[in-house]
Amino acid sequence: MKMIKLCLLCLLGILTGTVRLAAQDVIPPQLTPQDTLRNPMLHLQHGSAVLHAAVVVGNSMPASFRNVGRDTLVNAAALDPFFAKLCQGTEPVRVVQLGDSHVRGHVFPVAVRHTLEAAWGSQAVYPDEINYRTTAIAHETGAPGLVYHAIGQNGATAADFCTTEKMDQMAALHPDLIILSFGTNESHNRRYDAVEHYAQLDALLTLLRHYAPDATVMLTTPPGSYVRASRRRRIINPRTEKTVNTILAFGERNGLAVWDLYNIAGGSKRACLNWKNNRLMQRDQVHYTHQGYTIQGNLLGEALLNAFNDYVAN
Repeated sequence: MKMIKLCLLCLLGILTGTVRLAAQDVIPPQLTPQDTLRNPMLHLQHGSAVLHAAVVVGNSMPASFRNVGRDTLVNAAALDPFFAKLCQGTEPVRVVQLGDSHVRGHVFPVAVRHTLEAAWGSQAVYPDEINYRTTAIAHETGAPGLVYHAIGQNGATAADFCTTEKMDQMAALHPDLIILSFGTNESHNRRYDAVEHYAQLDALLTLLRHYAPDATVMLTTPPGSYVRASRRRRIINPRTEKTVNTILAFGERNGLAVWDLYNIAGGSKRACLNWKNNRLMQRDQVHYTHQGYTIQGNLLGEALLNAFNDYVAN
């Protein structure tokens, strides 16, 4: 009887924390569903089932935006190899976003990164501060999980990244997914030529497949911008839609996923007006405010998470 009472007292002590167990017998901490969502890699030692579960996806599209489309990817199935590696959960999975000044400002890509880390975990990188004066190259911890890098150049077109220097910089990051975010500067060429633009994208893709043959490549379309019609008047850039159509055609021909921000945010009728009327564009009406870029980054992250949920569901 004393032995039974002693055992009950010990059990009570263990449950209340007044009695400590030996190191090999420590009770694992209980995780809430929020913890699991925030850091699914915590369960890797028990298998990868959590990584095959759908994640919660927000909706960052402003309610005041009109004529918007669904925040999804065109040909999302092209990302299956990337999602398959992510679900293995045995090593870092790296994303590299290449682009123009929208990427160079770092707000847009960092918002994408934080959206993805909120769902897939942030343990693969150190929480270094990123601003315009720093690089947006992530500092890896070596742990399995998501690593998101960004390399942007002001005024860049896709053709400007067709250099050995840029390819070496990209390849050194060992990407599993490369996101190409160009189009704004192409559309500001008054002599825009769709055939030439297509050829530049083709040249860049050829180099990417040579320098990073195992990486999946996807495209994004530009958000829209204004151009000067006179010294005092700006109009919606009439070449943006042509640029977007070239990117979409290139993606379809080459089997690439495309995040079509331009049409998701309102297309030729509303994209620019939606951003401008909500004061999310800067005074030059080409670049966006911090809040505008954050919304765009959140939307891209959410589109990727929607595609991931479709992948694990099938």
